[in-house]
Amino acid sequence: MAELIYYCGTMDSGKSTLALQTAHNHQSRGRSGLIFTSQDRAGRGTISSRLGLKSEALEVLPDLDIHKFVVDALSQGSRIDYVICDEAQFYQPAQIEQLAKIADGLGIDVFAFGILTDFRTKLFPGSARLVELSDRVNTLQVEALCWCGERATHNARTINGNMVTEGEQVVVGDVSDSLEVAYEVLCRRHHMRKVTAKISKAAHTSPDALPFNS
Repeated sequence: MAELIYYCGTMDSGKSTLALQTAHNHQSRGRSGLIFTSQDRAGRGTISSRLGLKSEALEVLPDLDIHKFVVDALSQGSRIDYVICDEAQFYQPAQIEQLAKIADGLGIDVFAFGILTDFRTKLFPGSARLVELSDRVNTLQVEALCWCGERATHNARTINGNMVTEGEQVVVGDVSDSLEVAYEVLCRRHHMRKVTAKISKAAHTSPDALPFNS
């Protein structure tokens, strides 16, 4: 039976790399499939890994019916053995339900990759629906690291290096000190205390120093 499988982790955990590797593994065995993404930092219609790997992909806009797209492609004679969905946290809950229909009704394996929670530690709606519907939810084994060296469990949004906890849920950016709006992965204790790498360096904070905000 086909499955809907969700691979999730923080930023820097290699989810896009694994999505590209999964596509390569299937393609090298002569299988054909579709690759979707949404709001990748490299631009529309692209899956990009921070290791430098890239691939063309189909952009998932909010009004795209993914199930219908796949059915139409099959009816036109396309062979589809698998579907890969990167940045799945940005998909609409209804689109996640369409992925489940692809697995159950069309017998096509669906591999989704994404981030569970946003910079406010709240579940993305797409990720929440994937957790509810997926046959399997796998946490990526490559552990991203906080600046202190501990395992990073939370995504932080920074503006000029300072962590923020308010704003739009989706603002596309990257992990880069040079960007005004950027992202950083932190362990829970430093995320709760808003101690980013920039702040720790400026204050010469040791990993064990945990100042609370007043």
